[in-house]
Amino acid sequence: MLYETKEKKKSAFLVSLHSGKADDDEVYAAELFGLAQTLELDIAGHEIVKVREKQPKFGIGTGKAAEIAETAKQLKADCLVLDWNPSPSQQRNWENMAEIPVIDRQELIIRIFAMRAVTREAALQVELAQLNYRLPRLTHKYIDLSRQRGGRYGTKGSGETYLETDRRQIEKRINKLEKDIEDIVKHRKVLRRQRERQGIPLCAIVGYTNAGKSSLLNALTGSSVLVEDKLFATLDASTRRFEAAPGKHVLLTDTVGFIRRLPHSLIKAFKSTLEEAAHAHFLLHVLDASDPGIQSCHQTTISVLQELGAGEIPIITVLNKVDLLPELEQTDSLLSLFPQSIAVSVKSNVGLERLKEQIAEKISQSNKGSIYSEKN
Repeated sequence: MLYETKEKKKSAFLVSLHSGKADDDEVYAAELFGLAQTLELDIAGHEIVKVREKQPKFGIGTGKAAEIAETAKQLKADCLVLDWNPSPSQQRNWENMAEIPVIDRQELIIRIFAMRAVTREAALQVELAQLNYRLPRLTHKYIDLSRQRGGRYGTKGSGETYLETDRRQIEKRINKLEKDIEDIVKHRKVLRRQRERQGIPLCAIVGYTNAGKSSLLNALTGSSVLVEDKLFATLDASTRRFEAAPGKHVLLTDTVGFIRRLPHSLIKAFKSTLEEAAHAHFLLHVLDASDPGIQSCHQTTISVLQELGAGEIPIITVLNKVDLLPELEQTDSLLSLFPQSIAVSVKSNVGLERLKEQIAEKISQSNKGSIYSEKN
């Protein structure tokens, strides 16, 4: 009789830098745990490092780096995960010291995107980000996570394959990917012009990853966009037509979630998708009301929107998941912190009617030209 054996998950020792505030350290640590768990890594341990001196070899003190490497060895961790982005040479130094693969924050997020890529466009964008990341790191020790569930990271041994590929071949592939994505961008522009001729305003749903953007889209439109309680559950922009009030229609577009220090390679690769926010007539900015780091999440989203050229677009701020708040006073406190925001719970169907009224009001402004004319 044949028995199917389940492959053991890779274990990781997580390392983050002290931010200067204990509360922020807890928020950032929870986010790092979430990223690692989304990648289906077992957490062997976690350490917050207070940097007293920044030495060029490791980015922190040599003695502390050696201490971290020894701890990872004692815990029998398969890899180190650093919650910052060391230079390629520093990453090699870390791997030589620890004798195990070292994954920085940028690679961690890229790997998650690779797992989540479903459509051809997302796969092209992720591969472009991967190659741009790997190009200066051809001697990086890759840990094979591709055999885990949902893997679109490549076939088994993908890291070794890329190590054997010379710089010229990688650059050739990057050029090909950029041209393919440019064709997709042109197609998006054609579709955008067609929508504009119909005179239906566009609203992009934006926000921190796992804030509930896809759930909100489903609740409003009755669609069935993938929803999971994981970071970056969806990467592709999904657009649905929504009638907020009789005769008042809008196209709602769900976008990829933002995150603190989203790698620029991913912003560049997913620019065609993220640009849906820049071309919207107004935005729904969804925040997780139960998140202790809600202010940081808010600022991160605003910063990314500004980087995309969408900083001046009208915004409706939505405080989602208020059903998870233990006390009503906390909801009132958040509403005072984010004036004119709307408290909702997609799960409990709370606040959605008021949100529809706000959307209908924005649509009316669009039809009068106060918003729509700005986009043409």
